[in-house]
Amino acid sequence: MKKKNLSVKKKIHNFYSKKLDDPRIKSIYLNFKKKISSHITKGFCVAVSGGVDSMALTFLAKCYSIENKTKCYFFIVDHKLRKNSSNEAKYVKKKLKSFKISSNILTVKKEKVSTNIQSFARDNRYKLIIKKTLIKKIDMILTAHHMDDLIENFFIRLLRGSGLKGLISFSNIKSKIKFDDKIYILRPLIDITKKDLAYISKNTFNFNVIDPSNYDEKFLRVKVRKLISNLQNDGLTLNKLKLSLNNLSKSNYAVDYYVKKNIRDNSYYLKLSKTIILKNDFLKQPDEIVFRSFSEVIQKVGKKNTLARGAKVENLIKYLKSINNYSKKTLSGCIIQKIENSVIISPEKRQNTSKLAQIDTC
Repeated sequence: MKKKNLSVKKKIHNFYSKKLDDPRIKSIYLNFKKKISSHITKGFCVAVSGGVDSMALTFLAKCYSIENKTKCYFFIVDHKLRKNSSNEAKYVKKKLKSFKISSNILTVKKEKVSTNIQSFARDNRYKLIIKKTLIKKIDMILTAHHMDDLIENFFIRLLRGSGLKGLISFSNIKSKIKFDDKIYILRPLIDITKKDLAYISKNTFNFNVIDPSNYDEKFLRVKVRKLISNLQNDGLTLNKLKLSLNNLSKSNYAVDYYVKKNIRDNSYYLKLSKTIILKNDFLKQPDEIVFRSFSEVIQKVGKKNTLARGAKVENLIKYLKSINNYSKKTLSGCIIQKIENSVIISPEKRQNTSKLAQIDTC
């Protein structure tokens, strides 16, 4: 390497190391490093939106990659949902380059979207990033989800009538994006407040883009954010809410144990036909255990990225518990049929009951 390049490299490394001299930033970085060190094996990528949260994540990720000589890729997604989105993406890319961070802009095909705009943006963001991670042969996507997001998601799920698992699902530091995929989302900042991330962003790169949708009350998340702010004025704190979520997580862990036990003890997986047979006792467990067990089995056979809708699952379980119901039903890519005291769940396009063999526990 040329002397000039070595000088530039040393200078940029000094920039990051000096920023870590700030006690507040260093404390957050050490927490971040501890969170990801046991999960990173092949390198990782960072989803960069340009907001203060993702800029803080970008700084922390860059520090980690320098310190550990780890492969790190930064992806900026242009959703094409706002007039200035392309210019913003280019601006973020240019600013990152000035800090010796190489990034790629991934562009979503322009479409007219009138409903579920934020869901559309999120789904397309992950599709594009997943494609790149597979090419790069890495399995971890770091996102800037933080404690404020965790609390907001809890209230959103609560308003939508979610059960225990739905209320705390966002609190997992690591989760799969797709049911049958090997790409994971890692949320190393989930116990860090937005206020702390804003501090890092301001005192390191000192730039960010502003998404006007964060202030548009037509979005439920913005309304919930305002609700939480009002509750905080009345004495509610993020730490109290986090404590409640931790307690709910412990309860969920106990339920998950019995869900796995029910699937293990009361179902068989037939490899050849990719079919699952449920024993009579499968449906005799407590309601929540049956609901979750059945949902997971349906997801496995149907190979869907998400679980089937709760109301449809509940109605089907009630139907199967009826004494004389033997006709076939379909749900989430599966054909479900009750035969005497057993339930057979087969892939909708591959059902072939003549090939039920090779029995293994599910």
